[in-house]
Amino acid sequence: MKPFFLLFMITLAACTQNKNEIKEFRASDPNFKYLGRIDKVLKEETCLVGSASSVEFIAKGKTIDLLLNAKGSEHNYISIEINGFYDKRYKILNSEEDTKITLNLSESINRIGIYKATEAASGEVVFKGIQAEELVPLPIEKRSTIEFIGNSITCGALADDTLVPCGQGVYHDQHNAYLAYGPRTARALNTNFILSAVSGIGIYRSWNDEHILVPIMPEVYENLYLNLDPKKKYVAEPAPDVLTICLGTNDLSDGDGLNPRLPFDGEKFTKNYIQFVEMLFKLYPRTKIALLNSPMVSAEKSAALSACLEKVKEHFEKEHVIRIFSFTLLQPGGCNYHPGIEDHKTMSEELIPFLKEFLHEPVKN
Repeated sequence: MKPFFLLFMITLAACTQNKNEIKEFRASDPNFKYLGRIDKVLKEETCLVGSASSVEFIAKGKTIDLLLNAKGSEHNYISIEINGFYDKRYKILNSEEDTKITLNLSESINRIGIYKATEAASGEVVFKGIQAEELVPLPIEKRSTIEFIGNSITCGALADDTLVPCGQGVYHDQHNAYLAYGPRTARALNTNFILSAVSGIGIYRSWNDEHILVPIMPEVYENLYLNLDPKKKYVAEPAPDVLTICLGTNDLSDGDGLNPRLPFDGEKFTKNYIQFVEMLFKLYPRTKIALLNSPMVSAEKSAALSACLEKVKEHFEKEHVIRIFSFTLLQPGGCNYHPGIEDHKTMSEELIPFLKEFLHEPVKN
């Protein structure tokens, strides 16, 4: 009996070893696809910097462990997509130990997307890699790319109170860039998406600062971390086929009532906007640009913003493809007078037909 038992144990051990062997795949593996504002600081780590910056992959195995960490904040989040469907949001800790997220899946081969839910100001989400049976190369897909430039609306700020209720936690606890209007629209159109958005920012002033202490979008766009640090530059890869700009809410804001606030300067706004668009066309000569109004201002302010956007469009339309899109004004249902998840869904449903047609419009140069 002993020889038979020994042979049985050896065979069992061999089968166990060969079946469902888990391997670790580091962030530098070529089968990981990155998009958006990312920073490969170390060979084995990739930092997701901007809102909705992402890593996507296909892996074998019904159990997949994601290895992540965070820098600079205790309030960083990611959103997970599994086989094209939204899973949920996870908090990523800034800790000596990595945050391990275990996905228990029903399929043996799964396409996973990890998207930074918070914005650049919350610090980086560090992607270390995964533990799975195998990584499978992603199929080659030819997709257009849309970049969404904006402020807290575009960030998906204060939209998602599923983990931390409104009025609790800190500002970044209710961010969910994945469910913001831009990524929703891009997914519906089957395009890549990039977000370059900063809460409170404007074209010539911020929501509560007359461009004294707080930078404006034209100053930070070309910097990877969307701040005034020029050491690391940013150019979208791939170059966007369409750029949308949703700025003006903060320029038109009355501020908090405590800091001095000058009346809205339409001439200055228009001048700065034209200079910003000139910079974008210089970076991306074959892009098309859509100027979006704000869904979160009064009818009077919306009219003032629309008048400025018409002047910007008129300045460029002879040589470039540039259009204006107007959202329906809404009463936001998110936290602290920001659009909630359902509001972003409504905005996306309005924007989809416009961008579907705009994507197929030929460029002029």
